[in-house]
Amino acid sequence: MNEPGEKTLQQLVSHVGRYPESAYHFVREGLSYAVQRVHGPESPAQITVMRYLLRNGLDLAELRELFANGSLSAPVVAAINEAGGIDRLNRHVSGQDLCWGLRDYALQRWGRLARSVLAAWDVLETFDFGRIVFAMIDFDFMQKQPSDTIDDFRDVFDFAEAFDGCYQISFES
Repeated sequence: MNEPGEKTLQQLVSHVGRYPESAYHFVREGLSYAVQRVHGPESPAQITVMRYLLRNGLDLAELRELFANGSLSAPVVAAINEAGGIDRLNRHVSGQDLCWGLRDYALQRWGRLARSVLAAWDVLETFDFGRIVFAMIDFDFMQKQPSDTIDDFRDVFDFAEAFDGCYQISFES
C-alpha cells in the first residue's frame, strides 16, 4: 500500500498520457541492465549499504555527511569501507549509457521485433527514453544527479540504424 501523498505508476501514466505502463516498466528494468553493464554486479557490501539507505530514506549525500560526522553504526561503516568507500556506492549511469543499455536490453528481449515493440508504445527516438526517465524522476520513481538533463537523451542514436542495422545474415560455407 502506498504512503499518503505517494504517487503510483498508474497516476504517472495518466499524467503524462503518452506512453503505456509497459514502457515505464521496460525503462526501469532496462536501467538495472544498464547499471550492471556499466558498473558490474553489486557487491554484498554495496547491497547492505543500499538497503540501509532505503530503510532510512537517505540519499548518498546524506550518507556522506553522516559518515563524515561519525554518526553511523559500526556495521554500516564497515560495509561502506568494504564497498570501497562512498564514491563506489554511486552507480549512476549517464543518459547516453542508459539509452545504449535500453537498446541492448530491448534487443535481448525482443530481437528483431525490438523497434516494433517500442514503436507500439510511441517510443520512436532516444529522447522518448528521456521523457520517460524524467517523468519517473518527477514522480520520485528515479533519482538524478544535479548535472543530468533531459537533453542527455537527445539524438543518442538513430532507431532505424541501432535496431535494424545491427542484424546481419551470415552464410556459412
